[in-house]
Amino acid sequence: MSQETGGPDGDHVVHVGRQPIYDRDGAVVAHELLFRAGATASSASRRDAHATARVLVAAFTEFGLDEVSAGRVCFINLTRDFLIGHLPLPFDCSQAVLEVLETTDVDEEVLAGVTALHEQGFTIALDDFVFGSSHEKLLDVATYVKIDMLDADEATIRATVVNCRLHSHLQLIAERLETPEALDLAMSLGFEFFQGHVLGRPHVSSTVALAPSRLTRLRIMAALSADDVDIDELIDLVGQDAGLSLRLLRATNAASFGLNRTVSSIRDAVVALGLARLRQWVTLMLVADITEADPEQLSQLLIRARCCQLLAESAGLPGEPAYIGGLLSAVADLFGESTERILNGVPLDKALTDALVTGSGPLGQVLTAVRAYTAPSVVPDPHTPLPAPATDDPAVLASLYLAAVRWANATLSDLSGELRHREPDRVPQGH
Repeated sequence: MSQETGGPDGDHVVHVGRQPIYDRDGAVVAHELLFRAGATASSASRRDAHATARVLVAAFTEFGLDEVSAGRVCFINLTRDFLIGHLPLPFDCSQAVLEVLETTDVDEEVLAGVTALHEQGFTIALDDFVFGSSHEKLLDVATYVKIDMLDADEATIRATVVNCRLHSHLQLIAERLETPEALDLAMSLGFEFFQGHVLGRPHVSSTVALAPSRLTRLRIMAALSADDVDIDELIDLVGQDAGLSLRLLRATNAASFGLNRTVSSIRDAVVALGLARLRQWVTLMLVADITEADPEQLSQLLIRARCCQLLAESAGLPGEPAYIGGLLSAVADLFGESTERILNGVPLDKALTDALVTGSGPLGQVLTAVRAYTAPSVVPDPHTPLPAPATDDPAVLASLYLAAVRWANATLSDLSGELRHREPDRVPQGH
């Protein structure tokens, strides 16, 4: 999966390569997620910890796992740092199959790490397996063994299959199938699953992403490292960065895989994730990101979110959902995406979703009013009544907008102060 690349308007695009895995009946049963540096890349340009981190962050927090996997199992390549626990895996064991790359030397540390992952319930696959290699140590904890059908001769492949069948729990995947003859051989040898260009080439998908500020994440890591974590401070810090907020909302959806859980504020997302998993995601994002969001873009996002919050509160509505709504609508406008696309993988409650998509309800009126004010190209529906404060006094919205600008400037100034602990106007709790 992907690194971020700058678009013509300074936006960032992430890419994911997804290659299908088929069963003996020709049905797609899983996908392998692959690092891709660009939308037209046909192969991975790197297979290091950074590439793995980008795959994980993009799959779970930018695309949304449901979208990228189409409801099927995902295979993800892991490097040594992940296998031995130096880098976190902030997702549940049911959500991915962990592939041990053939380039990883299985020493005692890796053996212990993979065994621990197996005991936690993770499914293990051995990539490009060759008998006589150190990967034999992992056969007892592996579920899948992938055998390269391109480079090995037929006698070697047959011998590998025979030896693997001594371990009755293993399922074999024939990979790098490039010709019909190789596919026929794999079928005749009884492989359970099949992967390769003769069946299906990797498909690269792209989506926009707003890279969270490294400095914000460093401050969040510092807050998370405290003996007594200040939840209100933590929520304030998360709310100061649009990209991080959107990612964590999607991570909440991934964390609650299979559960009926929605959120309406950043506080809900932080509570749903829990401090341990939040710490893991922020750590992984530090490794994964290589670019920064444009400061002017961040400023406009924060201004709209804050203005929505202030207008909602002045109308007697909860400010937290309005902040999230303003944030998400601004992200959609920034990248020219539909609101529905931006909301993919974000487990919002129905009232907030309806407000964003259709403009319905009092919250929808707030979002419509602020969007029209902060995005001059947007023409508000004249039949949609504005909230009472905006209707009674048109100057109210202008005043709240200026207050939002002051708050956003103070926030971004604080973020650029290299962790100086100057106290800006604090965002009210819960957004």
